[in-house]
Amino acid sequence: MSTATLPVADDEEQLAIVRRRSPLRLLGMAVMLVLAAMLVNTLITNERFEWAVVAQYLTVDAVVAGALLTLELTAIAMVLGVLLGIVLAVMRMSRSRLLASTSWGFVWFFRGTPLLIQLIFWFNLSALYPALSLGIPFGPAFVTGSSNAFITPFVAAVLGLSLNEAAYMAEIVRGGLLGVDRGQTEAAQALGMRRLHLLLRIVLPQAMRIIVPPVANQTLSMLKNTSLVSVLGAADLLHSAQIIYSRTYQTVPLLIVAALWYLAMTSVLSVGQYYVERYYRRGDRSVMQL
Repeated sequence: MSTATLPVADDEEQLAIVRRRSPLRLLGMAVMLVLAAMLVNTLITNERFEWAVVAQYLTVDAVVAGALLTLELTAIAMVLGVLLGIVLAVMRMSRSRLLASTSWGFVWFFRGTPLLIQLIFWFNLSALYPALSLGIPFGPAFVTGSSNAFITPFVAAVLGLSLNEAAYMAEIVRGGLLGVDRGQTEAAQALGMRRLHLLLRIVLPQAMRIIVPPVANQTLSMLKNTSLVSVLGAADLLHSAQIIYSRTYQTVPLLIVAALWYLAMTSVLSVGQYYVERYYRRGDRSVMQL
């Protein structure tokens, strides 16, 4: 009895894929094109946007200095937040109940209260502690100074942004550490590797694939959250724009200037995020592409 063999398609044969035409898809595209045309039309024809004023103030010294301070606050807060977040994540996963409870309490408090309240609290710390001192606990103080002299708007902004970011980073890092295969740590422990070396050389490098994307998103959020420090009087980008339009009464153009600067900075960071993610994703074939 003979069996018929079915022809096997060549692996290199290219099959033509014909997309199914959907009336709803065409309708959606038409609606989006109409909305885009309406947006472009109102941006061009509405004189109240005052694009000439936007161009005039886009590169003034005060605005550029505010943008640089925004970047500086973002960089400092992210570095401190990431470092403290790693420490908190390791504490949370510690066998010590005291360390784990301390980390949980820190994350609970700083994630559970609004960032704006935290910033204002740090700025008004002198209401609780008029003087700050450095010395032996419950003993003599070696250095004492005024809280108002130490807690400047910049220092209050760094404290508020960094501590708040550390709470979120702790959970991001903890999730990345939990995502590493336990067999990797067991194999390293079987070889006699110390816990610190195990963390730095085995666990963290593998967890970076999980950690990097949310960290990049947190960096973008931090860049925009720095606008909250304007309530402290820190001369960031938004505060600089507010100072100008409080004198000229050209509120909308100056807000557009600030928005354009934020869009430019977040776009550059997004490009950096793409290359960093690609670096840590190299060799990973499990990433599904739609």
